[in-house]
Amino acid sequence: MKMTVPEKIFQTFLVLGLSLLCITMLYPFLYQLTLSLSADAPRLGVSLIPKNFAVSAYSELFKTEEIWTALGNSVFRTVVGTILMVSVMSAAAYALSKRGLPHRKFYTMFIVVTMFFSGGLLPSYLLVQNLGLIESRWALILPCLINTFWLIIIRNFFMELSEEIEESARIDGANDIRIFIGIVLPVSLPIIATMTLFCAVYHWNAWFDALLYLQDQSQIVLQIYLRRLIISQDESMLTSALMSLSAPPAESLKAAVLVFTTLPILLVYPFLQKYFTKGILIGSVKG
Repeated sequence: MKMTVPEKIFQTFLVLGLSLLCITMLYPFLYQLTLSLSADAPRLGVSLIPKNFAVSAYSELFKTEEIWTALGNSVFRTVVGTILMVSVMSAAAYALSKRGLPHRKFYTMFIVVTMFFSGGLLPSYLLVQNLGLIESRWALILPCLINTFWLIIIRNFFMELSEEIEESARIDGANDIRIFIGIVLPVSLPIIATMTLFCAVYHWNAWFDALLYLQDQSQIVLQIYLRRLIISQDESMLTSALMSLSAPPAESLKAAVLVFTTLPILLVYPFLQKYFTKGILIGSVKG
């Protein structure tokens, strides 16, 4: 179909606007990548070309034992936390999606209320303390097993599934657990994949709970390690932290850690991106 002149003008402005939006999102990351590869970072200026190309920032970074300890703790939190979070929310959402569940509306409203009201920071800390989770990595996983908003999205997705399939399986003798694992989850891959990425990004980027509940340096997560470098403006402190007498500029070290912490999510995202639109749109049809 041939476009009219106004439509061509609109398409042109649309492409230009989206291109500008992409540039504003990509430039900060590309600049940090360039900064991490520049041996003369303080004089780099506004540029995407490294000044005196060097990988010394990464080589010095990877020599430290603390960065690998933090990476291992972050990977553990992300993998275990995501699996448990998606599993618990999916099971709860499946139960709430069943119209035959006794007091279903009460349970739903009881859960939704937590989106608007919470106990606050101090009660949360006291709860974790009374559960004996202080100085335990489980303090970063168990208190956040449920995200109310994501739970409602998964529930709405399950409500869109055909009930006839479950009824036929129940006639063949399948119980609710068998139906949920063998039938519901396989056909719910879009929403499961979407929530998996949401949960993984949440756990990977989280740092405040680790700052509250963990003081043991052997349980430090990557974001806390990054925070320490970012807030440390003294180059000598960075050099001392990395135990090197010939460390690269502080700006390069900070940029290298930023790139190192961002890269895993960027590598995972392309594999799950195709499920986003379908998962979110279908999950938002019903209230």
